[in-house]
Amino acid sequence: MLAVALIGATLTVTLLGVPLLALLAVGQSVQNAADAAALAAADTASGAVAGFPCTAAAEAAALNGASVVTCTLDGLISSVTVARTVAGFALTSSARAGPPP
Repeated sequence: MLAVALIGATLTVTLLGVPLLALLAVGQSVQNAADAAALAAADTASGAVAGFPCTAAAEAAALNGASVVTCTLDGLISSVTVARTVAGFALTSSARAGPPP
């Protein structure tokens, strides 16, 4: 009887733990998308890359599986927030990028 309880507990922990660990990995990929989007916007704002900063941010976010929620520029410093929905959970992340001080 104890063996059945241990097997049940192990299965429960596994069934709950694996999706939570997967969400952590996806959360990191959303942060990567925010970083890439902010860098793309800052590069475009500085003139290193042709185009519009927030358009470049949206393209970079899309390449990383996310979409831009907000994109603002303060001079050459870009602030971008991106989001991605996974299994009903909305994951968001923000990043800033610009020239060195």
